[in-house]
Amino acid sequence: MHPHSPPTDLLTAPGWQRLLAAARRSLERTGGSLEGTVSVAAPTDDERLVVIGITGIYRPAGVARLTVRLADLDAHLRATHANPLAAVLGPLRDRPGERKHAEVKRDALLSAAADSRHASSPWYEQWLEAMRRDGTLTRIVRSGIDFPAIVTVLDALPADEEPMPAFAERLLGDTKALADGPVRGLILRALAVWHQVPMPAGAEEERALWDLAGVVPDDLASQVLVLNVPADGGLLGSWLTDAAAAGVPVRVTLHQLRLAPITINCAELFVCENPAVLRAAVAHTSRPLICTEGVPSTAVHALLRAAGPDTVIRWRNDLDWTGVRLTAAALARYPTAVSWRMDAATYGAHAATGVPLLGPPAATPWEPALALRMAETGRAVMEERLLPLLLHDLS
Repeated sequence: MHPHSPPTDLLTAPGWQRLLAAARRSLERTGGSLEGTVSVAAPTDDERLVVIGITGIYRPAGVARLTVRLADLDAHLRATHANPLAAVLGPLRDRPGERKHAEVKRDALLSAAADSRHASSPWYEQWLEAMRRDGTLTRIVRSGIDFPAIVTVLDALPADEEPMPAFAERLLGDTKALADGPVRGLILRALAVWHQVPMPAGAEEERALWDLAGVVPDDLASQVLVLNVPADGGLLGSWLTDAAAAGVPVRVTLHQLRLAPITINCAELFVCENPAVLRAAVAHTSRPLICTEGVPSTAVHALLRAAGPDTVIRWRNDLDWTGVRLTAAALARYPTAVSWRMDAATYGAHAATGVPLLGPPAATPWEPALALRMAETGRAVMEERLLPLLLHDLS
């Protein structure tokens, strides 16, 4: 055998296989040190004979464990096969070096995270801590995910209703950088913590989460359901006016709202969360009503901006923690907005048989007693349970 040519047959030989596998684990764990020992439990006769040959010490049949010094194993292989142990084993991983390298990259990741403008925000700390606990930070380091790109995107949020391709191109130099992949997933995870909503389970929920951040994935997918809202201006204004005259609900896209400016001349606009409310209102003589269908889309906000400065916006959601959080955000966003049947009296009259409240509690600054009552009762009241009351308000 030529010197330094690894005797690869030893790696699979019955008497050598387990012994050399144990030696590999030891050398990879210690960075190649020959200071330790390796052993095999319940050795076969082949393994017993190999160890006798290495050590020169007789071992009886039936011995429970055989132990060999790595230095002796290395010396034996050099003498009998003209190769050191490391050459026989072939390429070895440097696990201490890998750990050190991972620590350096992890420190760089945490340094990038600390430079974010959100670094002192509770939600940001919660997002990072959750990724520490579940091993996500380690996986980011090992897989080479561009974590600084994630921080760059988060630092640019909330955006101002910017199309996603333009947003991605401006920040990351690639219009498709946020279309899919791990960077997009980690940003969505951060946004879910930021806005205290569950991780999106599908395309529609992802769209809603991006809308909350002011980024528009698709201006045709961003929609608002409208009933009896006449408007002036452009083709869309004519459509809305004709639909209102006929009492027909319509879906308006963000793309349509951006084609030409419209003006809504209503003294008040009612806003609900669930399409069932708007569908029931169709059968009645309803006041102007729009439906958010959950988290308000960019199209919802674009439509509301077309309302006059004195238009009263009567806003409501489901009476659960997510719903009151969305209502609080709307009342903070629109100066003329007021809550609609989002009060302790309405809640108390319908909460006895509601479904359990889920998620973290939220404040109700327009009526603090509501949050207290909800926390005490522990039940949610969905809009559909209030239909007779809501239809009375809309008639």
